[in-house]
Amino acid sequence: MNVMLHFENHRLQWDDLRLILYVARAGSFAGAAGMLGVSTPTVFRKAKSLEARLGTLVFRRDNTGVTLTAAGREAAALAERFAGEVATLEARIGDADTDATGTIRFATVDTLVAGPLMPVLTAFRGAFPRITLDIRSGVGMASFRQREVDAALRAGGEPDDDLVGRRLCRIAVCIYGARASAPGEPVDLARHGWVVPDGELSHLASHAWLTREGHMARAVMQANSLFTLAAAVASGAGLGILPCYLADPDKRMRRVGPPIEALASDLWFLTHAELRHTARMRALSDHLNAEFRALQPLFEGREGG
Repeated sequence: MNVMLHFENHRLQWDDLRLILYVARAGSFAGAAGMLGVSTPTVFRKAKSLEARLGTLVFRRDNTGVTLTAAGREAAALAERFAGEVATLEARIGDADTDATGTIRFATVDTLVAGPLMPVLTAFRGAFPRITLDIRSGVGMASFRQREVDAALRAGGEPDDDLVGRRLCRIAVCIYGARASAPGEPVDLARHGWVVPDGELSHLASHAWLTREGHMARAVMQANSLFTLAAAVASGAGLGILPCYLADPDKRMRRVGPPIEALASDLWFLTHAELRHTARMRALSDHLNAEFRALQPLFEGREGG
């Protein structure tokens, strides 16, 4: 069924399309509200108003969330194309800039923010005062590919073909415990309780390692944030696997054995291909590359022990 969506009489605006797109991505009005930066009741009112203007249902609500009707799916597909074309246009306009100015929507993770990243970014702002960093620490790779952010710091392997990556350093990880109670050597790890990543972090190599070694069965606490896990380890809740750059500077913790090479990964600076040659993105990439070269001993686990 082909549902006609009218633009000529202005019944459908770009804000309407964006609302439909975000509801489709989030699967709920609450999730769309978070993406739009408004309240859930506001999204609900806008949705009702949109359907009244169009004279047709766009959203289908049930106990599992919100899905789209045929009309909604058609609008969401159109909005997705618009968003991609607008992002490409913005990037091309940015390519014409010869000055390092503008805003970079920059995604990272909480452990880097709590660790060594903020001094690095503060130094960048001092060197390039006309560039504004819009830092987002809770943005996933899906949102990155949907162009809600311009650049990101992410751990992992080689970037996908739709992204451009620059390897900054190696990330080492170790088993840690509270300094007052942790053994200095991994003599019998089965005798200790563990704090472990939960299902939301099941993509981490440490999650698979803990499962394989049987330590998941010894979990006394779990969390969906490495930053939270680090706080739990430092408090003496149990042993945990943490990145060296986060745990080594914290004197409340000590290593239990050497870094686990099988769990090491690379830290990448990622951006979209069409943004890589803009002055602002080149400036950020070069700055991070130089700063992380100096931080390699910390990230590679050569400063702790």
